[in-house]
Amino acid sequence: MSDKTSYLLAAQSLSTNAGQWAAYESLGHCVVLAGPGSGKTKTLTIKMARLLAEDVAEPRGVACITFNNECARELEDRLSDLGVEPSRRIFIGTVHSFSLTQIILPYARVARLGLPDDCHVATRSERDQALRAALGDMGENHEPLREWEARMNNYRRSILDRNRPEWLEVSPELARLSVLYEGRLRLMNLIDYEDMPLLALRALRENEWLRSALLAKFPVLIVDEYQDLGRALHRIVLGLCFTTGMRLFAVGDPDQSIYGFNGARPDLLQRLSERNDVETVRLRLNYRCATQIVAASGALLDEARDYDAVEGAPAGEVFFHPLRGRYEGQASVLIDELLPQALARHPDLRLGDVAILYPAAWLGNTLVPVIQQAGLPFIRTDTNALYSRSSRLMHWLEQCAIWCCGGWRSGSPLFSRLANAGKRLFSNAIQSDAQATDFHRELITKLWTSRDGTLSLVEWLTDFRDRLLDPLGAECSDLADELTILADFIERISPEGDTHHMCLANLAGQSEGRDSLNLSSLHSAKGREFPVVFIFGADVGRLPRDGSSDQDVAEARRVFYVGLTRAEVEIHVVYTRGRESQFVREVQRRIENGS
Repeated sequence: MSDKTSYLLAAQSLSTNAGQWAAYESLGHCVVLAGPGSGKTKTLTIKMARLLAEDVAEPRGVACITFNNECARELEDRLSDLGVEPSRRIFIGTVHSFSLTQIILPYARVARLGLPDDCHVATRSERDQALRAALGDMGENHEPLREWEARMNNYRRSILDRNRPEWLEVSPELARLSVLYEGRLRLMNLIDYEDMPLLALRALRENEWLRSALLAKFPVLIVDEYQDLGRALHRIVLGLCFTTGMRLFAVGDPDQSIYGFNGARPDLLQRLSERNDVETVRLRLNYRCATQIVAASGALLDEARDYDAVEGAPAGEVFFHPLRGRYEGQASVLIDELLPQALARHPDLRLGDVAILYPAAWLGNTLVPVIQQAGLPFIRTDTNALYSRSSRLMHWLEQCAIWCCGGWRSGSPLFSRLANAGKRLFSNAIQSDAQATDFHRELITKLWTSRDGTLSLVEWLTDFRDRLLDPLGAECSDLADELTILADFIERISPEGDTHHMCLANLAGQSEGRDSLNLSSLHSAKGREFPVVFIFGADVGRLPRDGSSDQDVAEARRVFYVGLTRAEVEIHVVYTRGRESQFVREVQRRIENGS
């Protein structure tokens, strides 16, 4: 089946939804306001396939900026299903990756960014070293370091033009710290992740020729999850799309903006959608959630959005569980009673179809001993996970483990996809046909000799790292943090670590997960969906946290809304009796009123 036939057949499924079809047919700048479960990723990928086939002639292409690496992987997989494979015409990645690979690395010198020629991306330890030194230069105690880092980075994101008086006036202390910290990084020939969009914005603002060069390469810019990507990207979009002439296709939902601590600004998407030169399309049908869940979640919105479940959707159920005692005891009730009852109601579901979501990672810690005592496998995706779920390298290693644990029986397609993903991951080190052939040979040798799920994971990973990953990673400055994540994980699963005795099948299971209970913070669950969802710890003081500002309360409301709309059939809200969050009471009232 040809690429064109694939996307045209897929597009037929959009024609029955007026909003999806309008987005697919849009000709100019288009903003798609997509509610939960509204099929926005399907719409985006089919639209992107059409743009590449019909609107953008080779060798020009399309750039797609996503919120994180997980989103990028999903888009790549969806495009692959449409017959669109990775190529030099297509960029899919985060705003940091776009800034680094498309602007900073190729053009830093001619754009006069003042960066050394051998500039690298700082690892976590190098960033900490630079920040401690900068605080020392100021005569400040560097503890708590993370608090200083968060305040400084928020300041760096919030005032983009340092020539304006606000840079020095709003917080002279944070302005000075930012300059000293960045100076320390430069002395070590380093930039950090916050630098990337800021430097890219500066380069584009000061060099018209650079904007023209990007337009020549990518006449269309797609932005997914626009509400979460911050002010620097918004300025880049305004300059590239509304001054230089790049065509914009942006997708997002202000109601699902939950990363304010990272600079997310839902109002920027709203403002963009109100421009006269932008076609705004709303996706109002929810294909994910049952009717009762759609109605219940609507209680959290500040005004009616006219969202509906699709015709024929199940009624679904919303359960409230006021429990007594400490969270450890509540965790026991959830795992020993509520979870088995939910699975009994849906005998066709497996453990991997259930997620337990919570406002903070420490609440997940109270669940783990109970789950382990019950002998249930689980996958955790929060800040206390075995490793970051957004790590491109770790995700690739999961897929390699799946191949070794039986995936090799499916034949060549899985290995070809693995090899291609690896070549993209290490693209800075694999640039010639000979290098690609060497990589292919080394990879197949490693995997073919490891087709045993009982192999020691620490030995498998250590050998993989020493033989292949470290030599390639040394040529890829953007993978420095990824290799650190791998090193930390190897340390945790070593005999002296806190999670030893893992085998290769355990790593494969981290990706497959059909038989593993899902534990996740509410923030980390965004973009995912499960038939049955438990929200654990929905108490006053947790959602929102004590002492929250009005802005923080509004974001906590959106966080709870995101949690509710992860559920397809059943949502369970678990809270301490008499201490339920105000959001819980609002949802209860909506259900009691039957509207």
